[in-house]
Amino acid sequence: MSERKYPPVTGIAMTSLGLIVAGGIYLSAHLPRHVPIGPAVVLLVLSALLMAYNIYSLTRVKDFPWDRFFAVAKWSLLAYLVIAGLIEYAFLKNHLSGAPLVVLTLSLLIFAIHVPTLLGFTVARYYDPDQELAGAPAA
Repeated sequence: MSERKYPPVTGIAMTSLGLIVAGGIYLSAHLPRHVPIGPAVVLLVLSALLMAYNIYSLTRVKDFPWDRFFAVAKWSLLAYLVIAGLIEYAFLKNHLSGAPLVVLTLSLLIFAIHVPTLLGFTVARYYDPDQELAGAPAA
């Protein structure tokens, strides 16, 4: 069985998530004092561009098992939106406001989209419909 060629979804997603984490660490290191927001915004924009490219490149894959992808991604998206919401609540409870709150909120949104994308992609890329038809358990 030959393995299909996929875009480097995992590597790009991990790079994007790394940029988000770096931006979060940068912002956290300056709080509660004034935060020079420029570097965090640059990291956020780069991460968002990588996420957009990642999703676009995945949509270009022929015969991708989108049903398996969404079966996993939708439930993990729900879980990660709850996680992001809890983290957002902690930001608000600690009286974070202004530009740092906006940057961290958008970073949480990218986090909440990228992780379910990774989970759905991983399940879908190893899904073999022939195996399921033969009665073997699906991946």
